[in-house]
Amino acid sequence: MYLLNTFTTSGNNMSETVKEKKKTGRGKKALCIILAIVLLIAVGEVVSVSWHSNPDKIVQYESENRYISTSGKPFISAHRSGGGIAPEESMVAFRNCIENENFNVDVFEFDLHITKDGVLVLLHDDTLDRTTDSEEVFGTKGARPEDYTYDELRQLNIGAKFTDPDGNMPYANLSGDDVPDDLRIVRIDDILDYLEANGNFDYIIEIKNKGDLGKQGVDILCDILGSRGLFDKVIFGTFHEEVSLYVDEAHPELKRSATIKEVLEFYTAAMTDSKDFSPKYIALQIPYNMPIRLSVNLGTAKIINYAHAHNIAVQYWTINSEKDLEYLSSIGADCIMSDYPDRLYSVVNG
Repeated sequence: MYLLNTFTTSGNNMSETVKEKKKTGRGKKALCIILAIVLLIAVGEVVSVSWHSNPDKIVQYESENRYISTSGKPFISAHRSGGGIAPEESMVAFRNCIENENFNVDVFEFDLHITKDGVLVLLHDDTLDRTTDSEEVFGTKGARPEDYTYDELRQLNIGAKFTDPDGNMPYANLSGDDVPDDLRIVRIDDILDYLEANGNFDYIIEIKNKGDLGKQGVDILCDILGSRGLFDKVIFGTFHEEVSLYVDEAHPELKRSATIKEVLEFYTAAMTDSKDFSPKYIALQIPYNMPIRLSVNLGTAKIINYAHAHNIAVQYWTINSEKDLEYLSSIGADCIMSDYPDRLYSVVNG
């Protein structure tokens, strides 16, 4: 019995020792990760500051591209219809941009998905989870718009998850018949009807679907734009290269932005000042305030000058920091997309 107790006690002590070592190891590992993150942020800030361009280096070019700003100020774009101050891609958000006396918008940016019955509706994500009450209404997570008809999607509250700048969720408790029409998912036709009746705007429109669904969406979009005579007011974008190539092939009348691959090719050409550069697109829609800055800085006078020399507009997304808004405005950005168009308006016109 004594030997058994001794063995058990010894075993327990060894177990505790192992646990302590594992705990200590995990603690050290966590500390290393934290230090690495802090270092990465610090390096990012240093690189960011050192890569800032002198605004005096901006060269003025004559251009036939109407999306290149000649006023010395960037066009103000409401990203996701101003999704930082109202439920994104909702009629509430569009009305806020139109009726708000504190700011004006030049360009509306929004995203499209195709529904099960072939309707183009506004939605950013591939699923409905983040912005709507779809899980409660449809009884499933990960519901995708292409799996439902337009009428079925109209059951949802697209402001259900919206949090305003003060941390409030003013529309979270609305459901069923209590959801107003301007907080239900909306068709592109309805948005264009409203905007065309209330001003003269340009549009940045992105198709979110890929493959055949994305191509089908492009066909529908072009029918709508053609019937309204809006091709000259739209720059099309997508993250799916096959959809961009389909635009070139089937709808050359639709002006588009560069694909991811084309942005990297542009960057190489700009850095080497290539004389043999002939793009198929009229705009770069690119990030600035992202980790990509550690290796590829897309926010410089050199980038903008090279783009303008080749008749390409430079449009930045999604810029919400006042510091970045001020900097990009100072170096000749043609358009800035922000979730906070009120903030962007104040910076540009302050």
